Amino acid sequence: MDKRLILAEYGKQLWTRDLARTIRKVVVELMDSMSGGDVLVLDAKGVDVFDFSFANELFGKTVMSLGGEYSGRFVVVENLTEYTKENLIKAMESMGLVIVERQGRNLELLGKVNATDRSTFEAVVAAKGVVTSAGLKDKLGLNLNAMNERLAKLVGLGLVRREKVASSAGREQYEYRVMG
Repeated sequence: MDKRLILAEYGKQLWTRDLARTIRKVVVELMDSMSGGDVLVLDAKGVDVFDFSFANELFGKTVMSLGGEYSGRFVVVENLTEYTKENLIKAMESMGLVIVERQGRNLELLGKVNATDRSTFEAVVAAKGVVTSAGLKDKLGLNLNAMNERLAKLVGLGLVRREKVASSAGREQYEYRVMG
């Protein structure tokens, strides 16, 4: 289930860490009300610009919480302008973090992301549902250990969700999916 926070309710120009902290309190309340697999959409429609410190405080700290207390939940950003996207990318890169931008049905990683993480994320997205590491390893030309390491990293970054299931042979395995 998506929950949406309209950032324009706080202004067309979002400046300073202080304002971001105020909005983060709302984000925390929303995240507390969410379950695993739910998506928090940070909707930037109507926001002309936000500065680096705002992006660092709001988006960076929100994404940092995904690997811990809010594991299994997703955060995406939508409706970025050229300027907000540029500042968001720089803020995320400076913190070594990644966030998902959703444009319609397309998902893009913004921030500090390497080519292997990007290709693995894109392969999970392309699966259009759930996928196993065994199902992805051949597609990406990897051995199973390498595939599992890549997927574990994406799970830790809050970009992919992992669920334990039983295989058709009755063995324990994991399925991976993006939002939903």
